[in-house]
Amino acid sequence: MHQWYLSYNGQQMGPLDHAAAVAQAAANPGGHCWRQGFAEWIPISACAELRAESAPGGMPVPVPPPVAMGGGQRSDVIDYKIYGEDMQFVEIELDPGESAVAEAGSMMYKDSVVNMETVFGDGAASSGGGFMDKLVGAGKRLVTGESLFTTVFSHAGGSGKAKVAFAAPYPGTIVPMTLSNYGGTIIAQKDSFLCAARGVQIGLFFQKKVMTALFGGEGFIMQKLTGDGLVFVHAGGTIVERELRPGERLDVDTGCVVAMTSTVNFDIKPVGGVKSMLFGGEGVFLATLTGPGKVWIQSLPFSRLAGRMLSAAYQKGGSRDEGSVLGGLGGILSGDRGF
Repeated sequence: MHQWYLSYNGQQMGPLDHAAAVAQAAANPGGHCWRQGFAEWIPISACAELRAESAPGGMPVPVPPPVAMGGGQRSDVIDYKIYGEDMQFVEIELDPGESAVAEAGSMMYKDSVVNMETVFGDGAASSGGGFMDKLVGAGKRLVTGESLFTTVFSHAGGSGKAKVAFAAPYPGTIVPMTLSNYGGTIIAQKDSFLCAARGVQIGLFFQKKVMTALFGGEGFIMQKLTGDGLVFVHAGGTIVERELRPGERLDVDTGCVVAMTSTVNFDIKPVGGVKSMLFGGEGVFLATLTGPGKVWIQSLPFSRLAGRMLSAAYQKGGSRDEGSVLGGLGGILSGDRGF
């Protein structure tokens, strides 16, 4: 289980095991808490994992976080560890009967007792629901540009723990989010989802304003991640988290928006005058994020990385020698004809 650290008025407590942290949080919920996997300290009152109620005998016990999905279904509770700095992967630990769902092709390795099953949609209804439910889930993923299928990894062994790992598709940062800490919903760019606990649903989020839909950078269709469990989102480069106060606005490059809570208002605005639009290098529009809520911003959008790679790639009539004053002639003189 996790080791917890609590903070009250600048005084830190810990490490505490889960039971001790729950008891302390119940006695004094006015501080902040942190554990491995949290990007920053969060208020104890906002941490669903530390909520407690009195059980018979007066002992505090964990309270299940509020159910954010229909039908009373709750996500599996999984443990994890993130490895690496620039090219990260996440290793998930499954107890018997637990499962994780991931994008097709993202698996790095798994223990032999972990079974793989490819399913339509997001895997949230893989253990129930009819064919039409699964078809609708698959259709949602197709609209966001993802594969029709996801892969569910289940620990089918009788005892012990099993591990499965998922790797990020390009350099960046893997961000763990417990959805119940954010009202049960996160809005994310359409290619940022990596994996999650079984039970997390991957839906659609449409930009309601036409201008935002047309010029919002990542398009008007984003992913809506709902549930009460852990979800892992991948961002390019370094991730920045900002907590916006009510009415506080942050102007961001349209490609740098990774995710936001459902309370944040997403819109666009022109970068400025005609000269700024044509020669500023920042495009024509900026994304405006208005609080209250939390936003996650990436330093290296994949579109920017791909554009730089494409511009540096050898093309017919071009040169592989970056910065060469001879251009294509340099390749001929060096004997490199591009064959």
